[in-house]
Amino acid sequence: MTEDHHSSTHPQLPPTTEEDRFAWLRLLRSRRVGVSTFNRLMHEHGSAQAALNALPEIARAAGVERYEICPEGVIHAELNAGRAVGAQLVARGTPSYPNSLTEVADAPPLFWAKGQLEILQKPMIALVGARNASSLGTRMARALARDLGQSGFVVVSGLARGVDTAAHLAALDTGTIAVFASGVDVIYPVENTQLAHDIAQKGLCVSEQPLGLSPQARHFPARNRIISGLARAVIVVEAAAKSGSLITARNALDQGRDVLAVPGHPFDARAAGCNMLIRDGAQLVRSAEDVIEAISDLSGIQPQIQPDLPNIPAAPPPRKRSLRDVSDLHMQILNRLGPAPVAEDQLIRDLKAESAEITPALVDLELDGKITRQSGGLLSRS
Repeated sequence: MTEDHHSSTHPQLPPTTEEDRFAWLRLLRSRRVGVSTFNRLMHEHGSAQAALNALPEIARAAGVERYEICPEGVIHAELNAGRAVGAQLVARGTPSYPNSLTEVADAPPLFWAKGQLEILQKPMIALVGARNASSLGTRMARALARDLGQSGFVVVSGLARGVDTAAHLAALDTGTIAVFASGVDVIYPVENTQLAHDIAQKGLCVSEQPLGLSPQARHFPARNRIISGLARAVIVVEAAAKSGSLITARNALDQGRDVLAVPGHPFDARAAGCNMLIRDGAQLVRSAEDVIEAISDLSGIQPQIQPDLPNIPAAPPPRKRSLRDVSDLHMQILNRLGPAPVAEDQLIRDLKAESAEITPALVDLELDGKITRQSGGLLSRS
């Protein structure tokens, strides 16, 4: 018995009792039962409990001997863990389940949610991009997320480093959803622990994975289909030619969502994926106005864009750095820079550091030939 790509349009009644929810979760957590198989079994047997009763015989017919469905104790433990962390189990067909996700053929029958459930009923836009985002990329992500949030949209992303982090931070006060590849109680990457807690307080963290599960490589593509499925459109800010962000874009196209992309410098590998998307027909994005105009027929929301004012965080005092610290700082600077020039003062703000710390490092990198200083205080990576 293997996972297939069957999707059923047969209406499935949502779980209405605790016993129903228990059976749904037990069926979904049983070995070799994914979303497609879950849908097929529900279509064929009418209820999760009936499907569970039939599952061992179905497995034997498929050549799987001594098949056992998921033990009840495992499900009790997961439900208890969810209650312990304040998460709620959201089932397809219930009022809390977002309409946008209902339209997706392989949408999760159940997912865990921690935070403000009502946010799922608002219009959503996904914003994704490179983990090693450049300074320009993170600035663009912040501006888009902030302006879209002020225009009434919830920003959906994946809590990853780089573009995802910048988007979540900028949309914290207006509404943001983080979709986990791990259990909703396992935060990855670890450095986003505080951000995840803040999102759970002001927005929403969601995951289809069991509580306590650490993320594995195969979980991220599955996570990406939920990001695009929740949203009316997907914006790719920076993405390499082969990246998870392009997987999200392909999911969005398969799901009938609009795909938009921010153009980048032709020599910057981090922009190659975005430039390819635009070449192939994706809407070019320069600002939130472009996004709202592109989806205005769907949203009915009028833009309320505020001026793009710099958000200068308070900088920590300079400190004495070890050789390892200096090396790390050099790498941070190089990761922020690309072929497109960036103003030195903007780079310093992006790094959240004092100019007294950054300036010597810039001189070192310039002498090493790793960065180029241009007129007007602009810097680029050599």
